[in-house]
Amino acid sequence: MEQTEKIRDRVVLVGLNSPVLKEEENADEGSMEELSALVETAGGEVTGFVLQNRYSPDPRTFIGQGKVEEVRAYCENTEATMVIFDNDLSPSQMRVLTRELGVQVLDRCGLILDIFAQRAKTKEGRLQVELAQYRYLLPRLIGMWTHLERQAGTSGKGPIGSKGPGETQLETDRRHIHRKIDKLRDDLEEVRRVRQTQRQQRQKNEIPVVAIVGYTNAGKSTLLNCLTDAGIPANNRLFDTLDTTSRLLTVSDTLDVVLSDTVGFIRKLPHQLVEAFKATLEELEYADLLLHVIDVSNPDWELQAQVVDALIEELGANNLPRIEVFNKCDCFTGEILPHGENIVSVSAWTGEGMDRLLSRIGKELDKGSFHVLVKLPYDKGGLLDMLYREAKVESVDYSETIDVTAVCSEKILGQVSQWVSMIQD
Repeated sequence: MEQTEKIRDRVVLVGLNSPVLKEEENADEGSMEELSALVETAGGEVTGFVLQNRYSPDPRTFIGQGKVEEVRAYCENTEATMVIFDNDLSPSQMRVLTRELGVQVLDRCGLILDIFAQRAKTKEGRLQVELAQYRYLLPRLIGMWTHLERQAGTSGKGPIGSKGPGETQLETDRRHIHRKIDKLRDDLEEVRRVRQTQRQQRQKNEIPVVAIVGYTNAGKSTLLNCLTDAGIPANNRLFDTLDTTSRLLTVSDTLDVVLSDTVGFIRKLPHQLVEAFKATLEELEYADLLLHVIDVSNPDWELQAQVVDALIEELGANNLPRIEVFNKCDCFTGEILPHGENIVSVSAWTGEGMDRLLSRIGKELDKGSFHVLVKLPYDKGGLLDMLYREAKVESVDYSETIDVTAVCSEKILGQVSQWVSMIQD
């Protein structure tokens, strides 16, 4: 069979486990398998793993000179073109390792940024990724331009045409990147302003916002598709969704919500991305409810849930009401599914459990909404405009009175109560 997708790189994965490093910074078999899945997502092919236990990282090569020789031999034997570390490397360590291994060296952070750059589709998503990339690149510039680091034109001995502004290429690039970062920040600030306007309109209309969060590949997009027929591509791969998608969901006769999908979380998420994606993830701070989607078929689901919980706390959304949605229950191999008051087990793929989930969302958010028939006198027609602005108007019939069928809050009900003909909770 003809291969339809060209392999970008053959990759050797390297990880270090050390008692000196924080627990979340260490590499283990689970994180290395996840790194392998990330490489496949990026279009690479993994040729092997090297997982080392060492008391402390080597300041120069991170893994020590002996292990560097071993990895280099491994690369030669497998014809690898790249080495990717599961740990974060300093800029100097990356330069030394690239030189000594003779192949390109990336760390987990750089790989995730590359995936995000491939996947971002909307203008906002591309801006966020570009900002994160420049922040990642800035401290790594030194050494990339070693052939141009001499200051041209300052001694009078340079070749014709080399007389420059008296600064190194490195300094020029730094200034250029700082300008790009400032421009990207301004553009993202504009995105925030637009989002704020949209958010204020939703709050004015009293439409609750439900944000879907969860570990990457937990099934968030599939859940959104199942509930709203959103038609979002949902594939079994990491970081398949990078751009926020929002859809209107009718939960019941008295409750509509805006359902928003968000980018998936992952262990060791680059801090540049957490910062850059604030414009998207700040939706969490203003949500009325979080749906934390957990892949219950994954043996590491408890660890993945802890990662999401920690990032939610970092984003300032820890106090929001939350429903834990244990997805892929049709693939669960344990004996008893997780259960409790704020827990719902579903299969977004088969549709199992969706009625229970909608009921739970309604119980959490549908507080004080009323389905009413209001018979307005014609001289009170101005109240119809208010109902259009502040309530959900379903129908208007002009007869002896203006008969308005609407869903409204207790506050709005109080303003039209004397003309209400019928109320349904």
